Amino acid sequence: MSKILMPKATAVWLIDNTVMTFEQVSAFCDLHILEVKGIADGDVAAGIRGADPISNGQVTRDEIEKAEKDATYNMVAISFDHTPIQTKKTKKRRGPRYTPLSRRQDRPDAIAWLVRNHPEVSDPQISKLIGTTKPTINSIRDRTHWKTSTINPTDPVSLGLCSQIDLDEAVKIGAEKKAKLDAKNAPKGDEGEALKPVADAPVNEPEAPKVEHTLESLFKPSTPES
Repeated sequence: MSKILMPKATAVWLIDNTVMTFEQVSAFCDLHILEVKGIADGDVAAGIRGADPISNGQVTRDEIEKAEKDATYNMVAISFDHTPIQTKKTKKRRGPRYTPLSRRQDRPDAIAWLVRNHPEVSDPQISKLIGTTKPTINSIRDRTHWKTSTINPTDPVSLGLCSQIDLDEAVKIGAEKKAKLDAKNAPKGDEGEALKPVADAPVNEPEAPKVEHTLESLFKPSTPES
């Protein structure tokens, strides 16, 4: 049987409002029989206001009536399933990473390092990785940032702005996207010599007819042209 809430207050109410035995109240409230007797005598739980287990949703009225009719019957409390409901996990959209105030001054150095060493990482990835904005990234890339003269490109991991795992993942994703984009935009290679159009194909001239020579034709004098 699951333990009920406010056992002493519930015992006070049961003793004052029912004809249940001390043993029944003891079993239901999970209290010692002597403690229940002390509550009935006013020696224990003095000043505690009784708590109605029916209105608290801990027992039904039918259970109390059964217990009052049968002194050997122990009431069964209403049990609640506290197991959390399993719901389908939804992927939360992650916004820019929060950066502590003490480390925000290091973000331009980290952005410059990423722009120089990993151009395959997109601006949205940089924003999520170290918690910055796209205008800031563009100003550092274009060297229009107010801190350009003092920027020292530094690995964001060493600055504590992100973990090595997050950095490696961002680089991997950026490299895969770049490879797919390059493959899509690359010109198609020669897949073999293309067939020439029929119009460009060389025309085979007909062969001259073979002339069979006879003795007469061989010794016949040639006729001079007129």
